[in-house]
Amino acid sequence: MNRNRSKKNKVKFNIKNVHYALKKDDGTGYEVPVAVPGAVSVSFDAKGELKSFYADGIAYYVTSSNGGYEGDLEMALIPDQFRLDILNEEKDQNSVMVENVNAQTRAFALGFDIDGDIKSTRFWFLNCTATRPSTESSTTEDSTEPSTDKITLTCAPNTDGNVRVKTTEDTPAVTYDGWYDAVYLPVHSQGEEVEPPAHIPEGDGGDQQETIPEEGDLGE
Repeated sequence: MNRNRSKKNKVKFNIKNVHYALKKDDGTGYEVPVAVPGAVSVSFDAKGELKSFYADGIAYYVTSSNGGYEGDLEMALIPDQFRLDILNEEKDQNSVMVENVNAQTRAFALGFDIDGDIKSTRFWFLNCTATRPSTESSTTEDSTEPSTDKITLTCAPNTDGNVRVKTTEDTPAVTYDGWYDAVYLPVHSQGEEVEPPAHIPEGDGGDQQETIPEEGDLGE
């Protein structure tokens, strides 16, 4: 029995360390992650459907599609920087935030921790888009109940099919500790195969060189 095996979480609770990273315009990756304080809750539902082919009176073949995720992120307050970077709002010369109906939101990656009884699990949801948060507030009564901001998120698969990455109990410390330094992109066990250089035949006296006759040596 291996006594050094990493212990696994039995339960999960609490969200923290929310970050976002703007997707680069050329689609090659993501910008440096930005921390967003004040996480309240997150909920993602898997998008997809089961399709069944019936034969011989039974479900002969069943396939499942993966359409990414859709859900909500609730924060104590959506910071202005998120509104500028992701919701594509603008700040004018008087430092007033301006929302324009013609502005298109930008794609990004969303990262966060979910605590466990042993260790937090860290996530990056890729290729996300966000809706604008509603504006809500209420009068103060006998006790103060803070209002929150909530945005709806859709996370679609990247062109390579990847939609989410998360740590495990066996993730190396260097990867885990640097999780929010950059959006994690999968590392496969085998790298791309490099095509070997073309074979160049060698003559008796070394490399062969083609001799080009001068113009006077050409026959008529």
